[in-house]
Amino acid sequence: MRPSIRPRRLRNTLFSLPFRAALLGGVALAACPQAIAQQLNEPQAPISTPDAPVPENDDQLGFAADALQYDSNADIVTASGNVQLLRDGNRLRADKVVWNRNSGKVEALGNVSVTDPEGNIAYGDRFDVTDTLRDGAVDNMLLVLQSGGRLAAVKGERVNGIYTLHRAAYTGCAVEDSKGCPKEPTWQINAVRVIYDPTRQRVTYKNANIELFGLPLIPLPGLSHPVGDGGSSGLLVPNLRYDRNNGFEVALPYYFKLAPNRDLTVTPHVYTDALPMLETNFRHLTDRGAYQITGYLTQGSRVATGDSSVGTTPASAQKDIRGYLDASGALQLSPQWSVDGSIRLVTDRTFLRRYDISREDRLRSTIGAQRIGQDSYFSIRGWAVQTLRQGDSQGNTPIALPVIDYRLRLKDPLLGGILQLQANTLAITRTSGQDTQRAFAAAEWNLRTLTGLGQEVTFTGYLRGDAYHSSDNDLTAVTSYAGKPGWQARGIAAAAVDMRWPFVGEAFGGVQRIAPRVQIVASPHLANLSLPNEDARAVDLEDSNLFALNRFAGYDRFEDSSRVTYGLEYGLDLPSFSLQSIIGQSYRLNRRESILPDGTGLSGRTSDIVGRTTVRYKDFLSFTHRFRLDKDNLSVRRNEVDATIGTKQTYAMVGYLRLNRNASSALEDLQDREELRLGARVQFARFWSVFGSTVVDLTDAKEDPVSVSDGYQPVRHRLGVAYEDDCLTLGLTWRRDYQTNGDARKGNGFQLRLAFRNIGI
Repeated sequence: MRPSIRPRRLRNTLFSLPFRAALLGGVALAACPQAIAQQLNEPQAPISTPDAPVPENDDQLGFAADALQYDSNADIVTASGNVQLLRDGNRLRADKVVWNRNSGKVEALGNVSVTDPEGNIAYGDRFDVTDTLRDGAVDNMLLVLQSGGRLAAVKGERVNGIYTLHRAAYTGCAVEDSKGCPKEPTWQINAVRVIYDPTRQRVTYKNANIELFGLPLIPLPGLSHPVGDGGSSGLLVPNLRYDRNNGFEVALPYYFKLAPNRDLTVTPHVYTDALPMLETNFRHLTDRGAYQITGYLTQGSRVATGDSSVGTTPASAQKDIRGYLDASGALQLSPQWSVDGSIRLVTDRTFLRRYDISREDRLRSTIGAQRIGQDSYFSIRGWAVQTLRQGDSQGNTPIALPVIDYRLRLKDPLLGGILQLQANTLAITRTSGQDTQRAFAAAEWNLRTLTGLGQEVTFTGYLRGDAYHSSDNDLTAVTSYAGKPGWQARGIAAAAVDMRWPFVGEAFGGVQRIAPRVQIVASPHLANLSLPNEDARAVDLEDSNLFALNRFAGYDRFEDSSRVTYGLEYGLDLPSFSLQSIIGQSYRLNRRESILPDGTGLSGRTSDIVGRTTVRYKDFLSFTHRFRLDKDNLSVRRNEVDATIGTKQTYAMVGYLRLNRNASSALEDLQDREELRLGARVQFARFWSVFGSTVVDLTDAKEDPVSVSDGYQPVRHRLGVAYEDDCLTLGLTWRRDYQTNGDARKGNGFQLRLAFRNIGI
């Protein structure tokens, strides 16, 4: 006889509970009449007797029942009708209880349930327990765990708080659907014997095997796992994968629960085409914060140069220790002060992609402390970057230490408004490049007011003084970024008036807003090019910085033109629909040559036209379009679309970007390109879905004159099928990479993902 957590067994025990009795007469019977007729024989009436009184000590027994008989000769107490017993945190409910006071044996009959102090509930038709209610045995037992999951067995017993079940089965799945009808659990573990220790929250099996969708899978002798969120040490679900670089991979994680606030996971990765790799993850939660340390370690062949065209041949590759370290943490020292840091280091540039850990092209390590007050902010930080880009020089990659920033916000007692004071310093060091030190002090004043006509007017004043020192300037490749060596100084002054005039009214059954906006900025000529440019290299006119006081992203460059910026904002809000849009342009009032390079949209006196439109319809449609039009011929210099349509179960996503800015190829982050991203998910059954995505490089000679692409170069394809319900996640994914990066070769990869609820972490 093999136990099974199936609808029929569960209905014989669980669904005879008092709180289900009200459904038996009508609702449940109408919803699933066949299940009721076959599974439930005699529904139990609701408990009418008040709860048993709580004993004053462990020697007393709380008791309640509808009727009571006492055999004084045999010293036997017989209670019937909604019987309740309570002792030492254990509660028993039954239709009838026979208590032999001489032997201490308690026999409970009919719809019996026993709840232990941990909240686990055992159900059965007949229980033999001691009068302490702590130990006992039952046939045809169902044990519902407080931490999640349930166990069913032909026979079960509890001794010293530990449950032992014979010919048993365990599942973490629900056994009834949303209508209250029984259903097959998605998975269950069958075993000859199962031991559950509530204190350790651990289930141990003898001769176990997993049954998935009713089909038995591979046997798992000696299986043991934690349950619920508490968990304990044990083997976790393995991860299976195949790819072009390493062959077939099996990752088998083992979890060590070191303490309630500390754990360690050790995962050996075994490959058919590569040497094994060891992964470890340590986590620690303290009373002031948390930190984690993750490491990977293996030995294998790696490309010795940064040239991606070099293959892993004996002449161009070497066998060496390879690995990756990722550690991060944060501590809250007081309500205002906190410290944080991270370390990310890898032995070589292709390790992360070779083993499919990450696709980042730069790793940043940081350390810092900050204080956040009600009106002040102080931060001192440092960071270093490891480049993984092919062809990049690590010697030219900056190390910033320290980076100090202080800000104080004050109310202006004279003119009103808000005054913000700022002090900032930065030191950048390179092992084979330019070194730069910078410090400045700034004050910014803002006053927002409303006129009688409803115009929103904001006045801004800005003053700043800078001091720079740099050396080895000739090692910077782009001349406009280098600046002059030695000490340099700069003073900045700017003033702005920003007027926004919103017109709001009812339209189309909703609220419509039309807001013309005009901004005037005045700033004298600055000696920008005599200073190094470390943090303001990526500049591009967008809707997000159209009305900014400084369109440069950082502090090293400040837009020193006097200009007028004008635009129009539009909004429409309906009960299920919203439309937001902005369009604008700026005009430089002075005739001097701009420091903003060609391709940014800001190099001429009249800027390009930029805008954004966002459309939302319920949770079904989201559409955002950003654009930039050439000021002379309205050519599209930027065309970006991000759209999602569908529900959470079935949807499609489209992302398209085309940059045709005609910028100099020497400038950082201004290269032209064209890219298409597609993704979709289709749920074809209640729990089943297929998904896929693709990234295609559409760049050709029109966007990049030095490009050798034909205008359609796939980057990555992904396609998979997934099953996900309340207790199981199962997925199979195929991915194809079309780009080779050192020893991370292009090719196909397959990954199998399997996760059970209430097993493991």
